[in-house]
Amino acid sequence: MDQLPLPVQLRPEADFSEYLPGPNSEAVAAVAAWAAGLGEPFIYLFGPPGTGKTHLLHAACHQASRAGNAIVYVPLGQPGLAPSVLTDLEAAQLIALDDVQTVAGDQAWELGLFDLFNRVRAARRGLLVSGQAPVSDLALELPDLRSRLGWGPGYRLRPLGEKECEQLLREAAHRRGLQIGPELSSYIMRRCRREAGALLDLLNRLDEKSLREKRRPTVPLARELIEPPT
Repeated sequence: MDQLPLPVQLRPEADFSEYLPGPNSEAVAAVAAWAAGLGEPFIYLFGPPGTGKTHLLHAACHQASRAGNAIVYVPLGQPGLAPSVLTDLEAAQLIALDDVQTVAGDQAWELGLFDLFNRVRAARRGLLVSGQAPVSDLALELPDLRSRLGWGPGYRLRPLGEKECEQLLREAAHRRGLQIGPELSSYIMRRCRREAGALLDLLNRLDEKSLREKRRPTVPLARELIEPPT
């Protein structure tokens, strides 16, 4: 079993090689070790949007699955999910829970997560959780759940600097075989949000549009994505 059935899919392009660590090298190494079953069994990642939390969770799941481990990924903020989705997750060897702050304050979710933590520990499984704030700042009502989230190390993900964002753009384009010249790179950096998620999303859309329309990636082509006509 590679992945337990859930109504979500991992991003196929999410890989550790696609993540530029920048100031987050310690966190990336810890998550990679977790995915290999060599590190801490419980890890909490936190940081503002755009720092790559979801990317790292997906990358960890891909790596663990390739190694033959049963994994499951749950985006807690996805509409339509209920606490019952947590039932029997400890059947997987590694579990990744994304965006825990979206269920903080919900009694049913908090009790479900508390029970899951206990089952995971008893079954000696691995648990990787992400949130937008430190455990101490989450709006949790269940003190015991807060303590469970602190069982393992917590790593703060920090945004990339401007030069690191430009490096990420160039390296990601190179891996896709996309020719991004200085003029286009400069235009994207001026017009796009300088965060990893936004840059990679734009690059993916630029790649798709270039292939679909059989046009080279140029400033006019990027402009159609960044500044569409009203």
